[in-house]
Amino acid sequence: MSSDDFDFTQPVSASAASAPLSAVVALTQASSKYYDKVVAERFFKKAGTLEKFAAGTTLFTMGDKSGKQGLFGKRVIHRMYLLTSGEVVLTMGDKPLDTIRAYEVVGEMAVISEIPGFTTASTRSATALAKTDCEAYSLDGLETQTGLTETPEFALMLMSVMFDRMRFVAARLAMRRVSKKVEVSEAMATFTPDMLAMLENKLDRATVVRYDANKPIMKEGDTGMNMYVILRGEVAISIKGTIVENASVGASIGEMALVDQSPRAATATAKTDCKLLAINRVALIALVKAEPNIGMALMRSMAERLRHMNSLFV
Repeated sequence: MSSDDFDFTQPVSASAASAPLSAVVALTQASSKYYDKVVAERFFKKAGTLEKFAAGTTLFTMGDKSGKQGLFGKRVIHRMYLLTSGEVVLTMGDKPLDTIRAYEVVGEMAVISEIPGFTTASTRSATALAKTDCEAYSLDGLETQTGLTETPEFALMLMSVMFDRMRFVAARLAMRRVSKKVEVSEAMATFTPDMLAMLENKLDRATVVRYDANKPIMKEGDTGMNMYVILRGEVAISIKGTIVENASVGASIGEMALVDQSPRAATATAKTDCKLLAINRVALIALVKAEPNIGMALMRSMAERLRHMNSLFV
């Protein structure tokens, strides 16, 4: 795969730009412009394990937490899967979320959340059930970290998988009611203070921008050319007028627009006076390739955000 395959600055086609919402919702990983099943299979085969699942087998269950389960319980180690044959259904409670097909990735959120150096435990946010007989290569957090360090560009492709899933969930949220009982989440800091200093001082293609309190930073439906890292202040994230997340120093917003150039999936508004670092597509690509930890941090942030969005369904 050449670096051009990850050139997110390329204009989106007219047909894709005018696609109806139903087409966006139906988008699969394997049909994504940035997803290469050959690269994915090579990555998973290199450090992963081939597993077989009979129809009806549960790959993982919503609520499963990594670590030792009770005094005499076995240790649970989350794994993510590259399905090479068959279909897997994702559900939350009794509600279907998605169907995963051959050469798509499933289970990445919990694994990315527990990559060594980030967290010590994570919890599955959905259940994955083999709809048919399946084969898949699987990786745990340590194996994923090693692979991404050796092949950082794969982080970009894995991010595109997560962004597609984010847009899928955001589109469903836009068409369904959001639970008023769920508290607005506080976005985790994507970047550590050391990472923020590096971004602010060494990133060539980045611009510091400022927004006064109550001013919109980006609007749902707009075309996005930059992602933003919060250097100072607080930002509210909303979907269809409902605030779903608050973000503060160290958090990143607007990453999805850098992948597929689709309209913004959410609105971001400055809650206080804000200082932000605006990063364009070219800079993001170069950054992830040069600093694998940046890609891992972005993926972890997306995993936590997607987990929260999944919880908003009534």
